[in-house]
Formats: sequence, structure tokens, C-alpha cells
Amino acid sequence: MQTMKMAALAALVLASTACTRPDRLGGMDPLGANGANAGIGAGAGAAVGAANPNSPQYFQETIGDRVLFAVDTSTLTPEGIATLDGQARWLQTNTDYLAIIEGHADEQGTREYNLALGARRANAVREYLLSRGIASSRLRTVSYGKERPIEVCSNEACYAKNRRAVTVISVGSLS
Repeated sequence: MQTMKMAALAALVLASTACTRPDRLGGMDPLGANGANAGIGAGAGAAVGAANPNSPQYFQETIGDRVLFAVDTSTLTPEGIATLDGQARWLQTNTDYLAIIEGHADEQGTREYNLALGARRANAVREYLLSRGIASSRLRTVSYGKERPIEVCSNEACYAKNRRAVTVISVGSLS
């Protein structure tokens, strides 16, 4: 029974981390056609998705998986710190999870500059989580610079969405 739960949890984590786009389900309910499969299987009766405070969906949707930055900075904002405090509490409670922190930038500037800026943003988040007691062995950083925008655009409102760090959680080892 425990093996089945772990397998189901691993599948859930893989599905939730396969894509960082918030609309990755295309408006579809994660349980299928508006919950058609709810209550079926080994996890029947257990809280699922965002209703379960130990789930990756809860982390992403309720705690928040991203923090935003101002232009050309890696300084955490008060809003970002509040989100990271929630992430740290969640990671302290859910010790089986690891975190990959992705640093991103908007499309302004050179590829090299934005990769370095993304790395500084990811490291700012990592350092903050370390200061809140998360073990360094559970954290890894990666910079995507401007290579993975949420939106491709040429206006400030859109650029602001791309200046971010995203915490992607998973079960397993960081390699």
C-alpha cells in the first residue's frame, strides 16, 4: 500500500513539474473531465491536488512557486520574501521534496547578461531558503536567462512577468 502511494505521488510530482507554465493543463481539471476520476484508486478519500497541503499543487497554487524581480536586479522584494517564507515552511514540513530554483530574465539585454542575471536571481532565492533552514543538499539552481519566457512581448507589463525565479519541487535526488 505504501509503495502504491509513493508511486502515485511520484507520478503526480512528475506531471506537475513537467512544465512551468501556469496554463499547462489547458483549463482541464487535473482529475480529468471535471473530476470524473475523483475517488477512484488507492488515494480515494484522501485530499488531492491543491486541497492537500502536502501536495506539489498546493505548493504551486497556494504557497506560490515564483518570485518577481525589478529590472536588472536580483534583490528580493517584500512580496518575494513573503512567498519564500511560505516556501521554506512547506519545504521544512515536506522533507522528501527537493527544489530546483530557476532564474529567468526578460528579453532585454544579451543572452550572456541575462544568463548571469538569472543565475543571480536563482542564487538570491537559494540563499534566502538556506537562511530559513533548508539544507543545501535539497536545493539546486539553474539559469535560463531569457530563453524560457512566460510571454514573448515588447512592453513593460509583459517584461515584468519574465523577471522571475521559479521554485520547482520534486521527489528524488538532485543530479
